[in-house]
Amino acid sequence: MGGDEGGDERHEGAGSEVKYSAVLIAGPTASGKSALAVALARRFGGVVVNTDSMQVYRDLQVITARPTPAEMGEVPHRLYGHIDGAVNHSAAAYAAEVTALLQELAGQGALPVLVGGTGLYFKALTEGLSEIPPVPDEVRAEFRAWAAERETGELHAELALKDSEMAARLRPSDRLRVMRALEVLQATGRSLASFQGSRRPGPLSGQDLLKLFLAPERELVRTRIDRRFDAMMAQGALDEVAVLRERRLDPLLPVMRAHGVPGLIAYLDGRLSLDEAVARGKADTRAYAKRQVTWFRHQMEGWTAASPEAALDVALSACSGGAWIAGSNPA
Repeated sequence: MGGDEGGDERHEGAGSEVKYSAVLIAGPTASGKSALAVALARRFGGVVVNTDSMQVYRDLQVITARPTPAEMGEVPHRLYGHIDGAVNHSAAAYAAEVTALLQELAGQGALPVLVGGTGLYFKALTEGLSEIPPVPDEVRAEFRAWAAERETGELHAELALKDSEMAARLRPSDRLRVMRALEVLQATGRSLASFQGSRRPGPLSGQDLLKLFLAPERELVRTRIDRRFDAMMAQGALDEVAVLRERRLDPLLPVMRAHGVPGLIAYLDGRLSLDEAVARGKADTRAYAKRQVTWFRHQMEGWTAASPEAALDVALSACSGGAWIAGSNPA
C-alpha cells in the first residue's frame, strides 16, 4: 500500500489500553474528524485508517482535504492517496483492503482508528455488503456508451419498464444509481433489489467498537466548508484539477465527481467563471454535508453523537472502561 504510510514507530501513550477492537470516527465534512483521530491514535498507540472514498485517490490531495505528509508524520496513516484516479474504487474493494490491514495491525498490537465521512464504507465494514457480481468491463463499456446518449429521465423510464421495483426505490434524477441498477440488470439478468437482501459480514462485524459521530452545529459546518474551500484554492486546488483534467478520464469516475472538481473543470473549459466554479464547489460540499448527517441518522445505528468540542473527552471516557487486547480483530 505504498505511499500511504506515516511510519511504523509507536507514539506517546502506546502502552495505554482501550477496550475496543477499533475506534470509528464519522461526521460531516469539515467537522474536525481528522484532528480527533490523530489525538486518539497518539494517545493509544494507534494507526489512523482512511474511511473517505475520495481521499483514497492519488490524484487529489488538496481538493479532498487529504492529510498532508507533515500531518501524516504525526502518527501512522494508512489507505490515503494509494489509488489511481482511473480506477473506480468500490466499497467492496475498500472492505477487502481493510480486512487485510486489520490483520496486519492486530499483529503489531496497534489500535485501528478509522476516520472519514463515507457512510457506505463504514456500513461495509460493520454490517457487510450485498453480494453483487462484478459487471464485466465489456458490458460496462457497452452500456455506458448507450447511456451517454440518453437523458437521466429516459434511463429511469427504461428502468421502470425492466425493473419496476428498483425504479420505485430510486429518484428519477439520480443518474448514477439508475445507471448502476440498469448495468447490474444487463450483466446478471437479475434486479439489483434481489441482491440487496443478502449480505456477507464485514471485517468489523460483531466486534466491540467505539463509534463516534461528530455533530457540530449546521451553520458552523457551512462556515468551515466555505473557509476550507477558499484555503484549498489558495493551496493549489485549481492546478491539481487542471492536471486531472488533462488525463481525460471518464467523467463518471468517482475522482471526476469529487466536490469542487466538476465546477473547476467547467471553469477551465470556459463554461463558468472562477467565482461561479468556487460557489458551485462550496454549494456541492454543503449539500453533501447535509446528506452525510441524514445518512448516519437513518442508516447507522449504535453511534454516539458528540460535538467536536466534547468528542475527545467522550472518546477518552469510553476508552478507559477496560483493556483493549491486541489481536482481537478477525483473522
